[in-house]
Amino acid sequence: MSTSFFADLLHSIATRGRALLHRAQRSHDESSPEGIVTLCEELLSRRGEASGVALAREVLTHFAQLDSAARLTFFEAIALRFGPNRDRLTAAVEAWRQDPTSQAALELSAAVEPRRQELFRRLNLAPGGTALLVEMRRQLLEVSKGRDDLAPIDADFAHLFASWFNRGFLLMRRIDWSTSASILEKIVRYEAVHAIDSWDDLRSRIDPPDRRCYAFFHPALVDEPLIFVQVALTRGTPEAIGPILAKERSVLGLEKANTATFYSISNCQRGLVGISFGHFLIKQVAEEISREHPNLSHFVTLSPMPGFATWLARERAAEHSDLLRAEDRAALEALDAPGWHADPAQQRTLREPLMRAAAAYLVTAREDNGTPIDPVARFHLGNGAQLERINWLADTLPKGLRQSHGLMANYLYDLGQIERNHEAYVEHHTVLASGPVKRLARTSTHGTQPSPGTTQPGPGTTQPGPGTTQPGESRAANDAERLRPAAP
Repeated sequence: MSTSFFADLLHSIATRGRALLHRAQRSHDESSPEGIVTLCEELLSRRGEASGVALAREVLTHFAQLDSAARLTFFEAIALRFGPNRDRLTAAVEAWRQDPTSQAALELSAAVEPRRQELFRRLNLAPGGTALLVEMRRQLLEVSKGRDDLAPIDADFAHLFASWFNRGFLLMRRIDWSTSASILEKIVRYEAVHAIDSWDDLRSRIDPPDRRCYAFFHPALVDEPLIFVQVALTRGTPEAIGPILAKERSVLGLEKANTATFYSISNCQRGLVGISFGHFLIKQVAEEISREHPNLSHFVTLSPMPGFATWLARERAAEHSDLLRAEDRAALEALDAPGWHADPAQQRTLREPLMRAAAAYLVTAREDNGTPIDPVARFHLGNGAQLERINWLADTLPKGLRQSHGLMANYLYDLGQIERNHEAYVEHHTVLASGPVKRLARTSTHGTQPSPGTTQPGPGTTQPGPGTTQPGESRAANDAERLRPAAP
């Protein structure tokens, strides 16, 4: 049966269920925040599924019409009035203390659950309920910044969405020029790494034989991509984004391609931020491409470093930095000069200290929980990749210069090592990095060593050399060669 059949069925149930409500005339406006909260209480108190579907649709319909201030009022009421039943929870805790049986544990587990979670489950019964709840969380995130009292609502959304959007439910589809216009328009709108500025630009990324795009969908969000991946089939590992995005370029013959380069990965739904779709999404794409083109044996990324410039500015402004040499901090003052990236002399001044700083940022800098500070690094390492190389002035567009001073990174996906790398990262926050990158991180300060979890590359991993590298070629060039000044 098709998804549209079930959607039509839910609409039919909601329409007929409305006639079963027979609610008395209310003194308040049901479209107001307080009126919607009252409908939520009624939804939780009803047992009939038909009337429940109708009520859920009314709640979501009224909520969608609220302005920002009214939404905040609604969320405040939800936080205050739809937590756990305190009396039941107190009794369950006491019962567990008196007699910690399996039955007491089950009752304690049920009592501790906030009523909001059951409310969201029932709202999900409405036609299009899943998409509307994802939108509701997006709006919650917008109005709840700095509001610790609303954090429990987001925690409840995250708890439910983690189950609803489990990777086992996701469907991967290839996106090409024959894909429906509505989906193509969303690919343009949701692209978050390298903006797509026209339909011609989109076509150049998905239509040529040396380009691929894959998107993941959920059955409850018809034609709404959750995440999509853009891939360039290349010869060797690219070290700059310009040639990949160039509109006027020579299409590479597939017989010459030996590398799949993932150059843009975009999450589409703001309401699902922080919700893991599971690891190994990149591996799934890589395996799909390799089945189609067995000659592809190398899988890498060309990835941004979106927080690098902000982190570096903070380290430079600090009275003391554990991750930057004193002489490097002095040299990095050249970053403050407009147009430094186009000045060969400034490039020579900045290249070594900036590359060392980038290695420290990716390998050594950590969040309080021990994970890498860079979000893109967390994504790829969690998916089982290894940090392979840092590329000098790989993205000189305004966004790239603003976010990362033009630097980009290659992450290597060795299909035979992905699960092992993933486990090392998840269990120990291990940052797997190639030898040259680790040496850069070690030399970022006098005596600074990589984080305890940093380990050597696995067997068979080669070290990156200058320029575009070919799988299977020697990459024994040393760090000094990697850091030589760019030619004027």
